[in-house]
Amino acid sequence: MKATKYRELDVAELERQTEDTQEQLFRLRFQIGMGQTEGLKKYRNLKKDRARLLTVLGQKKANGDAAVAEVKAADAKKKGKKK
Repeated sequence: MKATKYRELDVAELERQTEDTQEQLFRLRFQIGMGQTEGLKKYRNLKKDRARLLTVLGQKKANGDAAVAEVKAADAKKKGKKK
């Protein structure tokens, strides 16, 4: 995915996608080590996507967008507890 699409996402979504790509990288690296797959191109693309995610996430946190996301998450938790 392009970095412009990542910039449209909020901080929580970026963190979730970062964790997902990290898990995919682990599984793919494990499969390559076992000789089960020849997915070197996919592995490289996942590494690049994760780097883009981390870059955009760092930029958003530096700009203070993380504070807005944390407030929204706290509000969502409060609403969930009241029900």
